[in-house]
Amino acid sequence: MEKFPLWTAIVTPMNTDGSVDYESFETLLRKQEEAGNGVLVLGSTGEGLNLNEEEKREVVEFSNSLDLVVPMMVGIGGFNLPAQADFIHFCNDIKPDALLLVTPLYAKPGAEGQFEWFSELMGETELPCMLYNVPSRTGVKMHPSVPARLSKEFDHLMGVKEASGSVEEFKAFRREAPDVKFYSGDDGLTPAFAKEGAVGLVSVASNVWPNATHRYTEMCIQGNTDNLFPLWKNATDALFKAPNPVPAKVLLNRKGWITNDTVRLPLSLGDISEEVEQKLLKADKEISRWLEDQQ
Repeated sequence: MEKFPLWTAIVTPMNTDGSVDYESFETLLRKQEEAGNGVLVLGSTGEGLNLNEEEKREVVEFSNSLDLVVPMMVGIGGFNLPAQADFIHFCNDIKPDALLLVTPLYAKPGAEGQFEWFSELMGETELPCMLYNVPSRTGVKMHPSVPARLSKEFDHLMGVKEASGSVEEFKAFRREAPDVKFYSGDDGLTPAFAKEGAVGLVSVASNVWPNATHRYTEMCIQGNTDNLFPLWKNATDALFKAPNPVPAKVLLNRKGWITNDTVRLPLSLGDISEEVEQKLLKADKEISRWLEDQQ
């Protein structure tokens, strides 16, 4: 899967009643396939924790049934170990290309608790596993020693999605585990992370700009970022002016790629203003022009 440096943390489109809109979902997945991007379903961008167990399984089964020519990763999020293990066993039968394992929510475990948590989860599968450090959502930072220790215990550790929001913390992970592959989990910081050894990006922006973000990721990895700014910073800033994935869903709807911009509580469309929507539409036009100039 090394030939897929870009993974899209795909949104889960919904009908006005909150049910999953599978017709729009296939549209989004096919656009990622056309762009050559791996897809991550049921991540935080996919509102994975807002879906019940039956819905999550349906999303995985549907995505798998499309026989995409790009790899599919499944997000395993939460804090209840037996429930996590049960869902991993389900995934073992479906056989996606990889799993994304996040530090447990709310409990704020220390380094040893994190290591034992990930060890338990990785012991339930032979599928490639990517770890996810996102302290803004989980309430705790992954300890830099954890990926290094796990890499010595498990051959199927495929890498780490690092979304600390800090270049210094990214560098600390790289010092502790120089042989582990690290992916940026932050669209805006990808150029800085790439300079420090990131091999790819797990992206929100590629939902709305799949081809442009693919090109952007390639340029970051190659160290050719001179003409990326301030365009990409302005565009990605607009995507996070309201809680993710609200702006992405609004723009996808305005582009005609999904039928509705519905989100589930506690997310709300009321958190996005008309001003932010206009910034998104402006960024969309600018990104489209930039991509045309690259071709």
